[in-house]
Amino acid sequence: MAVRIVLADDHALVRRELRRLLEAEKDWLVCGETDNAEDAVHRCDTLRPDAAVLDISMPMMGGLEATKRIREMAPAIPVVLVSVHLNETLLTAAVDAGARGCILKSEAPAHLARAIRIVLRPDTTYFPPELRNRNRF
Repeated sequence: MAVRIVLADDHALVRRELRRLLEAEKDWLVCGETDNAEDAVHRCDTLRPDAAVLDISMPMMGGLEATKRIREMAPAIPVVLVSVHLNETLLTAAVDAGARGCILKSEAPAHLARAIRIVLRPDTTYFPPELRNRNRF
């Protein structure tokens, strides 16, 4: 059975590359793709994917707010946030929103599939080792 993923990023080129990376994995399918967080929340509600990959920074509603909403309506859907910039403050906000993982967009080719595989297991998280605070992440 395929792993179904909802993908949201406001940049078409980035979204296309993330989709390519995800669908390069055997039995993975991007079942919903969008350029905004509000639509990502709606797609997670209607499609009930196995995971969601969201850009942190999108116009109107960002990935953090979308993560909160997804986790409220469907706590079983793990969310991995992607960003151009990550720091401890942003990671703390991501954890507080309910994200189960975060990666830098520049590291997506090497780490996105691994992050998804990890968060698909119950009660697991994936955060960049260089930014992990042992007490928090």
